[in-house]
Amino acid sequence: MRFLLDDEQRAFARTLDAMLTAADTPAAARAWAAGDHAPGHAVWSRLADAGVFALAVPEEYEGVGPLPVEMAVSFVELGRHAVPGPVVETVAAGALLTRLAELGDAAPAKRLLASVASGEAITTLALPEGGPFALDADAATLRLAAGDGELRLASGHARVQRSLDPARRLARLGPGELLASGPSVTEASRYAADWASLATAAQALGVGLALLDRTVAYVKQRTQFGTPIGGFQAVKHRLADVLMGLEFARPLVFGAALTLETADIAAAKVAASEAAYGAARAALQLHGAIGYTAEYDLSLWLMKARALRGAWGSPGECRRLVLSEARGAGRPGD
Repeated sequence: MRFLLDDEQRAFARTLDAMLTAADTPAAARAWAAGDHAPGHAVWSRLADAGVFALAVPEEYEGVGPLPVEMAVSFVELGRHAVPGPVVETVAAGALLTRLAELGDAAPAKRLLASVASGEAITTLALPEGGPFALDADAATLRLAAGDGELRLASGHARVQRSLDPARRLARLGPGELLASGPSVTEASRYAADWASLATAAQALGVGLALLDRTVAYVKQRTQFGTPIGGFQAVKHRLADVLMGLEFARPLVFGAALTLETADIAAAKVAASEAAYGAARAALQLHGAIGYTAEYDLSLWLMKARALRGAWGSPGECRRLVLSEARGAGRPGD
């Protein structure tokens, strides 16, 4: 498949890039990791004004979508800038509530979806496909949990714990109000999990691109024997491998956004997360000792690449899903 973004999509990416550059997202990510959510909320408001959280929501619920390609475009930029917060979960919650309304249970969408689409509600979401923890439940104003054919509005959460990425804070959601139940919840949950996996793949691609850009800039400045190390063949080859991995992942991500097929999304998630992880390993090696320091901004992307690799589908889980779909068996467990 040959896929090119159109002029409007590229302009959207440039706008988000400029906006997030001005927002100083590395500082917001560090504050978020320390429990100070105010700078992250300021970034969140800018994303909401740009319509990022409305991309999975149809116009009848005050959204602009569903526009999965534009969502992928935006999440590449969010990954490039290491934006903190439950951005994936908010978009996935919008997809879940939208799908539930399409299946005939519109009450939760009428109640909650407008605030999700506008970004007024900082939303976290726990689904069986994403594991037992919800991201940033302490910062969220809306906490949704689906499982066993039920969708609940959680009233609270357990003690927050850190993940591999200090800016990703995890917690189990407590019991809460029942919003919907039945087979439609299970189907909507799977649909939302696909959106979450696609958004995570796009975010990982952006993280990998940021790591590559920062490493290329660094090897042009660092010298050995009076020569920039970027001129050494071994360094060129290592960075070329990283670039190839990212460029291979890019069309898979946007192709999956076009089809929204589960197997395509799983393949994109594997490719993007593994490419980002490879970019992180190369960046750490080529930066040398400075790459290990938490004070150096590179660490924000290094930790995020590792955490996103397992979020919303580990490489092993996604590969099994692709093989299962190829054999005509559907999702494992169906």
